[in-house]
Amino acid sequence: MNIVVCVKHVPNPDLPMIVDPESRRLVRDPGESVLDTADEYGVEIALQLADAHGGEVTALTMGPEAADDALRRALAMGVHNAVHIVDDALAGSDALGTARTLAAAIGTLDANLVICATESTDAYSGNVPGALAELLDLPQLTFAREAAIDGDTITVKRAVDTGVQTIQATLPAVLTVTASIAEPRYPTFRGLMQAKRKPVDTRSIADLGVEAASVGEAGAQERVTNLATESVEKEGVKIHDDGGDSVEQIIAYLKRAEII
Repeated sequence: MNIVVCVKHVPNPDLPMIVDPESRRLVRDPGESVLDTADEYGVEIALQLADAHGGEVTALTMGPEAADDALRRALAMGVHNAVHIVDDALAGSDALGTARTLAAAIGTLDANLVICATESTDAYSGNVPGALAELLDLPQLTFAREAAIDGDTITVKRAVDTGVQTIQATLPAVLTVTASIAEPRYPTFRGLMQAKRKPVDTRSIADLGVEAASVGEAGAQERVTNLATESVEKEGVKIHDDGGDSVEQIIAYLKRAEII
């Protein structure tokens, strides 16, 4: 079984996001960027499925040279192979351009299963997995909290408003996973050292047969037209217990806030 996990090198989500007012893109400091924590869950379930059914896991990313760090992290966690699509023409790609590029690479990897996070922590669009499924002409199973494979059938449990829904599809398929799917393993020191020496398959859009006009700013159909600063003002209420009725005041406040 060949499993491909799409991963992304993103600005550290624990730090404030900074947008360049000229390019209207996120400022991506390689020194403060990491493997998207949302992708670690996909890496973990991919490794578990490969261990259970045999096969290999390939981490796939698209991004500048610095994105190699995300692949090294995935390799340290235990993935077997890494593919890095790096090309200056990809700068400014929207979700569709990203999906086109990833789909072209996946088409060369003979994947039985493609795993993605539900959305990345830098863009939060959640559009790439669906576009991938469409471009690859594969069924898509979304928001999985459990996943199991039996032969060529994948069974997924997903949370819905009414409870838990169980769905199935025939492999190959595209799967998006939530943080409930598995607890990501922490790379060992040995794994980190070995990851530094493992080869990464680097490809350009020419290698994949992707036209430059269909990706990057040239092919983007999404545009950021305006930037605005959002401010959140915290409101506080000070309760004085002069008459010994502080508990009643707190309860009344919580009721007005519709918390209780």
